[in-house]
Amino acid sequence: MNSYESCIKACQQCLIDCQDCLIKMAGKESMNDCPKCCVLCVDACLMCIKFMVADSTFAKEYCRLCAEVCEWCASQCEQHDHKHCKTCAASCKACAEACRKYVA
Repeated sequence: MNSYESCIKACQQCLIDCQDCLIKMAGKESMNDCPKCCVLCVDACLMCIKFMVADSTFAKEYCRLCAEVCEWCASQCEQHDHKHCKTCAASCKACAEACRKYVA
């Protein structure tokens, strides 16, 4: 197993849950940066996955940034009572943790 395999899985799940949150929040009022954070989190996770799969020397830098984006997104989405926002926030936290573990 590659050292980044669990990080890739966490990024994939985060990407899925952020995309779902984004779709379900479309057209709804938000008192914070959700769903904007979901758009950026999807992109961060996708780039992170691409760099890890390519075994890039920059993968850890992308993972470090991805963790920051995920933590920001989690802080925004967890403020909402919607089930999809809570799921998104939990995935973002798990992804941030996996990214930080990979970087360490």
